[in-house]
Amino acid sequence: MAQDRQTPAEILKKIRALEIKTRGLVQTMFAGDYHSVFKGRGMNFEDVREYQPGDEIRSIDWNVTARLGTAFVKKFTEERELTVMLIVDVSASGNFGSTTQSKRELAAEVACLLAFSAIRNNDKVGLLLFTDRVELFIPPKKGRSHTLRIIREILFFEPLGRGTNPALALDYLNKIVTRRAVVFFISDFQAPDFSRELAVTGRRHDFIAVHVQDERERSFPNIGIITLEDAETGEQIEINTADRATRSRFADVVDRQESDLLRMLRRNNIDAIAMKTGEDYLPALRSFFKKRERRLATR
Repeated sequence: MAQDRQTPAEILKKIRALEIKTRGLVQTMFAGDYHSVFKGRGMNFEDVREYQPGDEIRSIDWNVTARLGTAFVKKFTEERELTVMLIVDVSASGNFGSTTQSKRELAAEVACLLAFSAIRNNDKVGLLLFTDRVELFIPPKKGRSHTLRIIREILFFEPLGRGTNPALALDYLNKIVTRRAVVFFISDFQAPDFSRELAVTGRRHDFIAVHVQDERERSFPNIGIITLEDAETGEQIEINTADRATRSRFADVVDRQESDLLRMLRRNNIDAIAMKTGEDYLPALRSFFKKRERRLATR
């Protein structure tokens, strides 16, 4: 993942391959899902036309009506343009992957798909990378070259920090993005409590949590004594994976952390999408969009 280990040609090749794959998904399977779920902020005045029976009285443009001597109503179109913010955790734990894909690579691919969906829908896209500090902020803009820069940064940016502090990232977002945005928060959520900041952000923005996981962080295979190292702190522990009780305790801890996270998200009415390295993430994304579309239809 480090940029100094790859030539510019290799970096461009990887970005291009990711663009081709995700643009294809956007064009064939995903564009309608995104378009139907995320609505604009309101209605834009477009024009006037003559009043017809059944039109809302409130939509009559009285100035035009008085000038022309016959009733005219205002025509509006939905304001489709949105601001989409991708907030991506680039802490050291994201470099882990027990398959051919790390959590950070999965995060980049999902972010790329969302970015191209937004651009296809004529929305602006911005990026915030964080660890235990705010590492990078790219203001929301449109355009392919802007989107490719975002993807390059997600894939190859080398952070200064190693830890994870979502609270700082959310505080920064709330200060700098003042208009309501669609926020995709992509992380493994191996982090200290950030419920207060999440509650504030959830009220200000349309917030979606994308939980990136690796199966080996949930359960150990029976392979004897192994040494585990915390990627963010460097702390090491030795455990015996042949011991069934040890494996069970580890699974219980992970389940409890996941339950706590889901409870916090539900308490703040925040949608969550879970996905794992090495697995097709499209079903999880499409399921999320379909559920949200059904929910919107019942309002």
